[in-house]
Amino acid sequence: MGLSYVRELDEYPTGARRMKILTMAVLAVLIGSYEAQIAPVVPLLLKDLDMSLATYGAVSGAAAVAGALASALGGRLTDRIGRVRLLVPLMLLTAVCCFGMTLVHSPRDLLIARIALAFVDGVAMASTAPLVRDFSPRLGRAQAFGFWTWGPVGANFLAAAVAGWTLPIFDDSWRSQFVIMGCFSLVISIVIAFNIADLSPELRAQIQHTERKAADVVDLTRPARVSSLFVRPNIWAHVVGISLWLVLYITLTLFGQTMLVGALGITTAEASTIMACFWSLNLITLIVAGRVSDRTQLRKPITLVGTVAAVVVTAYLAYILGGEGVSSGMLMIVGALLGGSLGVAYAPWMANYSEDAEDVDPRLQGTAWGLFGFLTKAIAVVGLLVIPHVVEATSWQTWLVVSLVCLALFAPAVFLFHGPWRREHAVTAEDQEARVAVAE
Repeated sequence: MGLSYVRELDEYPTGARRMKILTMAVLAVLIGSYEAQIAPVVPLLLKDLDMSLATYGAVSGAAAVAGALASALGGRLTDRIGRVRLLVPLMLLTAVCCFGMTLVHSPRDLLIARIALAFVDGVAMASTAPLVRDFSPRLGRAQAFGFWTWGPVGANFLAAAVAGWTLPIFDDSWRSQFVIMGCFSLVISIVIAFNIADLSPELRAQIQHTERKAADVVDLTRPARVSSLFVRPNIWAHVVGISLWLVLYITLTLFGQTMLVGALGITTAEASTIMACFWSLNLITLIVAGRVSDRTQLRKPITLVGTVAAVVVTAYLAYILGGEGVSSGMLMIVGALLGGSLGVAYAPWMANYSEDAEDVDPRLQGTAWGLFGFLTKAIAVVGLLVIPHVVEATSWQTWLVVSLVCLALFAPAVFLFHGPWRREHAVTAEDQEARVAVAE
């Protein structure tokens, strides 16, 4: 690495070298998402700090706002100063913030600690999606973003598994989890620092179709203009559309088990099993749909099919939430189908959004993904603050219908995205070679 922690490549990496760097980017988002986890220790935290659930919700909402602003800021900074130059030191600082959580002794301390961690982590993670774009040619991009999505989902499993294994060892001390989190994150961050690399500004300004085929599309003597993104109707369609799509996704992420327990009266264990089915098939379809999308180079049709399927399954789930006597087996099937449908839509959409933003100006990938990060966290804030009040005034079934309407409104937005609806030409030998390289 020389005297600098930034290795800037002047030649696009291929084969195993590219895959190693891409793996480091995916590992970074896993660690960043893991560092933000607090759910497994919330019951212990509330008791130790003598804090109400409402106070905890307010703290989480404030941290989510800080994270949303950080994502937007980080997206712009990563375009200006580079991905790795921003990512590596902030990953190390986020690990330090995890250790800082052990100094929390009051709700005020928790508020300060969570805002600091959310802000630093939000800026750091804004580099990860642009890194995936940088090192994934278009013939492998949807699958690469499918693996990127494993980071947030995998972090839920990792945090729960570590807590379940180690809390009994440390006498149910919630602080032990943040020591473990900090140590683990620090070690992995160092590993990432020594194995990751950045593309030169000239390479980032290219559109990479395959490992060996790229197109120069911008004049580097002209500065990248953020305004050029927002004069494009297709970019607005992506931004507004995914904001609506995320309402259901965030609802299930934040309140999946709570919704099932409150609406159907099942046990927490049964609800967790149903949500496990949701996430399991979601993880599988993210990769499968991404691979199919890459092989066919079709984004919009697969996204639309997955969304329509999710609308149908969500409508059925809303229907059975108002009834009684639904078996756990049926709920597991419905949960798995819903998770699978959302996974089919998501990875191709991420590739489509990346490519549409790339067609405007490849140098604005960080800005585009920073906006996405802002939207994700903004919807989470809405979920934390609005959903409980709506459910208390009406029911979980009502809120699920609201989420269903939002999801259905995403479908018309797909027609405004750029990209083909069907394959119009045969695959060239070069493309076949590239796909083999991506698969390996």
